[in-house]
Amino acid sequence: MAADYLRSLGYRIEAQRWRLHHLELDIIATDRESDEIVFVEVKTRTTPIFGAPEEAVDYRKIMNTVRAADAYLKQYQIMKDWRFDIIAIIDDGKHEPKLRHFKEAFYPPLG
Repeated sequence: MAADYLRSLGYRIEAQRWRLHHLELDIIATDRESDEIVFVEVKTRTTPIFGAPEEAVDYRKIMNTVRAADAYLKQYQIMKDWRFDIIAIIDDGKHEPKLRHFKEAFYPPLG
């Protein structure tokens, strides 16, 4: 669902569920407007009772995503600008799923 949404906005999907050893990225896309590589963390929940899906992207998840993105950029020798987005989906299976896209959701922590 998240990849289809990005395609509808004109993004080119480069990879889905990319893995290298213990590192993983949900979606890697190119934003054709900005020509940026976009690393997208997708979080899905059936209900927001215990918090919004995007709230599950904590410091540990951010650090793992940053490490994975760094590995991807090095592996393919990519020298473009990049950013980290989150796509949050609430899908209870009964109603139309609700999708929210957070551009530039986080930056790599310093230090």
